[in-house]
Order: sequence, then C-alpha cells, then structure tokens
Amino acid sequence: MYKGPVNSPTEKNTANAYYMTYGGAAGGVNLWIEITYNEVDDKIETVYYSDAKSYFSMEWKDENTLYIINEEIKYPNSNRSIELEIGKEIYHESGLVCQSWIMKDQYETCYQN
Repeated sequence: MYKGPVNSPTEKNTANAYYMTYGGAAGGVNLWIEITYNEVDDKIETVYYSDAKSYFSMEWKDENTLYIINEEIKYPNSNRSIELEIGKEIYHESGLVCQSWIMKDQYETCYQN
C-alpha cells in the first residue's frame, strides 16, 4: 500500500509513505516514509519507520520540516507522531537504526519510542 507523494513547498523534496503487513492474521502493519531529494539525482532516504496506526497523515511545515501524524485516537500512549527536520533527524520506533554505527553518523538526532 502507498500514500503520497507529498511535495515540499518548492518541490525540492517529496515524501512517500509505504505500508506492509506482517505476521499474518494476528500481525500488524509497518509504515515507513521515504524522502526523495529531487535536486540530488533523486536520492531516496528513509526517515521514519513505525507500526502503522489507524490515523495517518503527513504535511510539510516548511521546505525542510515534515510533520507526521501516526496515532490511534482511542489510545493516546500509542501516538507515534513527530516533526522531523529532513536531512538531520530520523525516527525508528524500535531504535534499531539509532543503534547502528553507520546510521548514527548520518543524522544529528535519532528518535525512538
């Protein structure tokens, strides 16, 4: 499943969201967001990875800031919404990316839940 594209105000960057089920009937859905840098040979970078919640949307606040809403309205503790500065910040729900030596050096801030 796919949602997007959502272009930044000057179309310098494009955000695309993808969904993939896991675990069969009792499983869930993973959500990840990729940014395409349209002015850098269409470089693609994953900036967000989480379990998908029932309410999802994303919007650009400015040229470099993407606001992601990923929440279950009835379960406030499951809220995985975040505002990310693209190119500097990344979110990975389980924190695996935040523990990677390779990924740590690519971002100023790595968020996890």
